Amino acid sequence: VVITTRLLVSHLSGIRHYEKDVIKVKEEKEKANRAFKLTKPDQDKEQKEGKGIEKTDSVKPRKEHEGEVKSRNSKPGRRDKEFEQEEYYLKEKFESVIESLKIFKNDPLFFKPGSQFLYSTYGFTLLSAVVERVSGQKFTDYMLKMFRDLDMLSTVLDDNEAMIYNRARCYVYNKKGRLVNAPYVDNSYKWAGGGFLSSVGDLLKFGNALLYSYQAGQCKNTSGKLLPGYLKPDTVAMMWTPVPKTEVSWDRDGKYAMAWAVVEKNQECGCCRQQRHYASHTGGAVGASSVLLILPEELDPGAVATGLVAPPRGVIVSIICNMQSVSLNSTALKIAREFDKEKRAQ
Repeated sequence: VVITTRLLVSHLSGIRHYEKDVIKVKEEKEKANRAFKLTKPDQDKEQKEGKGIEKTDSVKPRKEHEGEVKSRNSKPGRRDKEFEQEEYYLKEKFESVIESLKIFKNDPLFFKPGSQFLYSTYGFTLLSAVVERVSGQKFTDYMLKMFRDLDMLSTVLDDNEAMIYNRARCYVYNKKGRLVNAPYVDNSYKWAGGGFLSSVGDLLKFGNALLYSYQAGQCKNTSGKLLPGYLKPDTVAMMWTPVPKTEVSWDRDGKYAMAWAVVEKNQECGCCRQQRHYASHTGGAVGASSVLLILPEELDPGAVATGLVAPPRGVIVSIICNMQSVSLNSTALKIAREFDKEKRAQ
């Protein structure tokens, strides 16, 4: 088989995630699909009655949305099955991403590359090994230079040995529902998929850099005053283009693109629910949860042509919490829409 970097970045490679049993993975997918079919009639009925029109996540069958519903209706301390996988708690230190490939490199593919979607942290470990070989330098050095270029000076490796100023402690609920310190883990086996520490401020800078790059190509008449984006506009547009056969657990309206989940602008009927174009990604680790959401402003062509509008234009929401299994995407989207509504009213 052939596995390309595009397949890796869109989770279509067939490389496993933390679960090694392909039968269990298929059962979980079938269970999620059944839940989606069961909840859809109720949601359709609600929409006809005029309820929930503002919700972009009106159908929540998959794991993360199920968690949001449960967390509102149950006692604290719910346990996410995802974090019962042993490999989340590896304590071995790997000196390079090439070395960390040994964890999964001899395991069989779950399906033919390109045929199905399966979110895979190890797919991004392999992607980081590609970056390391192509760039000729350690993946971590390559990324830290990029973070410096983006002025993300608080974004560093989650290295247990290093003294990191303002590093937060992480927490989980134990089996008795009590808050305890998260267990010790070493994330050197998955730098690309969940091995960096950052701050809300740095993630906002990252989001602004991407939004600026995305919109810079639309602003032509700036008399050379507008600096180029960190990435080419076409590159960001490609990254935010939904890929066929993909899916998103935290928003059923979305598809996976290139390392981002994307919801496209859509409205099926007049005076009915509207989907705004946005890109987001959630994060989950032992003792931590996060989300970064970018809601681009729909630029007025007339204002752009006159040079009165300069990027970045839109709303960016970043949430980081030192608690495991907290669903944040719908919260971030509600915040973004409120700020967007306020801007439109001005």
